[in-house]
Amino acid sequence: MRSIWNGAISFGLVSIPIKLVNATESHSISFRQIHLKDGGRVRYRKICELEDRELTQDEISKGYEAADGSIIPITDEDLASLPIPTAKTIEIEAFVPADRIDPLQMDAAYYLSANGVPAAKPYALLREALRRSQKVAICKFALRGRERLGMLRVVDDVIAMHGLLWPDEIRATDEVAPDTNVTVQEKELDLADALMDTLGEVDLADLHDDYREAVEELIAAKASGEAPPVAPAEPRAGKVLDLMSALESSVRAAKESRGEEVAEVTPLKGKTPSRRPSGAASKERAGKKSTAGAKKTAAAKKTTRTTTGARKSTSTAKRSTSTSAATSTAATKKTAAKSTTGAKKTAAKKTTKKRASA
Repeated sequence: MRSIWNGAISFGLVSIPIKLVNATESHSISFRQIHLKDGGRVRYRKICELEDRELTQDEISKGYEAADGSIIPITDEDLASLPIPTAKTIEIEAFVPADRIDPLQMDAAYYLSANGVPAAKPYALLREALRRSQKVAICKFALRGRERLGMLRVVDDVIAMHGLLWPDEIRATDEVAPDTNVTVQEKELDLADALMDTLGEVDLADLHDDYREAVEELIAAKASGEAPPVAPAEPRAGKVLDLMSALESSVRAAKESRGEEVAEVTPLKGKTPSRRPSGAASKERAGKKSTAGAKKTAAAKKTTRTTTGARKSTSTAKRSTSTSAATSTAATKKTAAKSTTGAKKTAAKKTTKKRASA
């Protein structure tokens, strides 16, 4: 590792010579700009606007643009002569618990290396003091033309320094907070908890940059004259219309992606959602459906028997009424017929007697 800054840590009256090296590195793939027509490289040249010529790096310095547009030259010697104690020293200001540091303030990370054999003992002393106290050191240091805020902590057997943004460099959240009052229901929180439990924890060492690997495969394929790999089309997910459906679908998808048995999540207000294996849930639902179906069938049969009985009673009543009416009508007709016959016989006898008398 190449040091980017040499100085010392000021720990009270103890001075620890150190070298500063970058703790992180970028693995992103960089591209060059080219002329699309012929593949020629496109370069940017530093041209002086007054002389209209390209300048070398030795001819270039810093300058501050004033409000009226004029440029005020500032050299490295001017910055080095500033009366700042942190120009070559990391000044420790205080020791605080690690949770006092807002992650929003975190900036670049560096490793501090002991510079020389005499620095080993005070370096180890500060390292072990930080480790035993379980605190971090807040410090100030100057780098690349400005004073910065920093935090020292122990990583393995090394003291690491995180650059911190100044508190006034953190923007307020007023402009990005939701404008409307949103009420979150208990059952939604229960499902969110279930989703968090399903996703669980992860070893950060297992995570990798899929995009960078895909770009490397693309470059290798084009360099060898092969067809670039084509990503398979992802199935289009159905549109989720409400938050509850989205949470339930997320829980199922997370379990399926891990090869786990999909669980039926039943959120209860104010309680932890119960989780039942899908097979048991299916059997239970099937049992409930069978019981409900049996009850419905029994009720339907009972209703049918009642209706049929009512129909039979009505039909019997109708037949009885019809029979009674028919019997009554026949009797009336028979009586009327007998009366008519009797009347005819009486009239005939009277006529015979009259003729005999004459």
